[in-house]
Amino acid sequence: MIIKLEQLTGHAKTAKIGKLNVAEGDQIEVGQPLLQMESKKGNSPVLSKYKGKIEKVLVDEGQEIELGQSLFEVTAEETAKESAEVKPKLDYFGGLLNGKKEDIRTDLLVIGAGPGGYVAALYAAKKGIQTVLVEKDSMGGTCLNVGCIPTKALIKSSEVFHQMMHADDFGLSVKEIELDMAKVIDKKDEIKGTLVSGIEYLLKKNNVRVIKGTASFLNDKQLLVKSGKDEYTIEANNTIIATGSQIADIALPGIDHDFVMNSTSALAYRQNISSVTIIGGGVIGMEFAFLYSNFGIQVNVLEFCDRLLTMVDKDVSEEIAHIADEKGIGIFTGSKVTRIEEDQTGRAVVIFEQDGVEKYITSEKVLVAIGRTPNVNGLELGKPGVKLNDNGKGIAVNEHLQTSVEHIYAIGDVTNRIQLAHVASHEGIAAVDHILGTDAHIDYGMVPNVIFTSPEIAAVGLNEDQARLMGRNIHVSKFPFQANGKALTMREGRGFIKVVKDLDNGRLIGASIIGPEASALISTLTVMIGSGISEDEIAHTIFAHPTTGEVIHEAVLGLGIGALHYDE
Repeated sequence: MIIKLEQLTGHAKTAKIGKLNVAEGDQIEVGQPLLQMESKKGNSPVLSKYKGKIEKVLVDEGQEIELGQSLFEVTAEETAKESAEVKPKLDYFGGLLNGKKEDIRTDLLVIGAGPGGYVAALYAAKKGIQTVLVEKDSMGGTCLNVGCIPTKALIKSSEVFHQMMHADDFGLSVKEIELDMAKVIDKKDEIKGTLVSGIEYLLKKNNVRVIKGTASFLNDKQLLVKSGKDEYTIEANNTIIATGSQIADIALPGIDHDFVMNSTSALAYRQNISSVTIIGGGVIGMEFAFLYSNFGIQVNVLEFCDRLLTMVDKDVSEEIAHIADEKGIGIFTGSKVTRIEEDQTGRAVVIFEQDGVEKYITSEKVLVAIGRTPNVNGLELGKPGVKLNDNGKGIAVNEHLQTSVEHIYAIGDVTNRIQLAHVASHEGIAAVDHILGTDAHIDYGMVPNVIFTSPEIAAVGLNEDQARLMGRNIHVSKFPFQANGKALTMREGRGFIKVVKDLDNGRLIGASIIGPEASALISTLTVMIGSGISEDEIAHTIFAHPTTGEVIHEAVLGLGIGALHYDE
């Protein structure tokens, strides 16, 4: 049986398909919206007159269609006349004024399409779970749109610019190098757009229904999703909350000045700038510090703690501070920012206290890079009885990612445990596995962490400081990149690798790297340490030459007979 286009709004002759609501193989009910049409007279749905199954979709999204055109091939079990259900009346003007309302039942509802949410939805769909995904903004969440991917795109552009400025180091002469930040931002957006489109394609191909809107709980089984004037009531057997995090608000006088940026607005700023003061010497602050510095922008960093990147090995922290100083980045640790003001020329003045003395720095722009907070606003978590952590920040979960309501899960930043995209993705898979009855174990002690400074920083397991604080009996080996041939050919000889061995059990328990390609090398170390591969097995593994990976081999040899290509 063929479903054809029988009606258009007003006197329109044609319309464009804005959205297909069903796919081949879907079961349909009488009155169910099959697609959404867009015409000059407004938007309207094509509703099913049949209960049955979609055998073939004969049109595509974005296609122009006309009266009488074939839309779907279906196998009908029941027609509108035979059905006890009442066909919804097509009310064009009422739809414009009041929006549409739809009731949906599904096996799994995922709230949030960031790296945790969309991965969970795709994984669940591939496992045969009927899945609905709700997202209020773009697919990919913070990571893809205003986080991981955009910053790395800008960082790469800055590194290329820096290399061109120092082409003489490679025996080359390059003239008339010019920064055009607008073009840099455009290229970043192209990459983002490609990845967002890819996610949308995969979700559609795997029959994940995506609803754009904001979700709030009605009870432990039902949620209300609002999208403009449209409302969807979704009843789900299981729900995964993956709403991520948002930039933390801080009470700082002067933070509302136009020249003050946060990480989101900085990624969209299209004008060239000459100088910036960064408040916060954590991951976000230091990645932006090197990004801007590589573009030739004067950078100063103000950090409240007594050292940068307090989460990394102390030697690594000191090394990145030395490298920053060599690049002309001003580092002010132990500094408490008290206010931001504007001088007579419109420049920013950041006032801070250091060692009991009030000081100030002037710059064209200020970037506030101080933390993120779980995004639970508007979810109405009290209605289903979902509890927060003891500190009231983030959703409390058990080892299976279940909240205080066993069929409601929470993953990623919203739990306020480890705010990393790859952790969120892994947790999404683990939550789906638990829904399917499989207990997936996540070893949070073996999560690799990467910081995209120049050079990169990466770590997994325990660092030397943590191990000694825990009273572990350890042996440490360091190997410098200046003794690695590949690093020298890259003109990136700064930094080192450090591996930590527990002498009581003979196992490697952690590694830290600061140097070229650290982000890639840490995966190898994660497998080695997480799998319990012995020091002897690594020592007898053949590492390709010349590669930066050879530093792993040399550092492990340093735990025993000593490195072959370096001697202090």
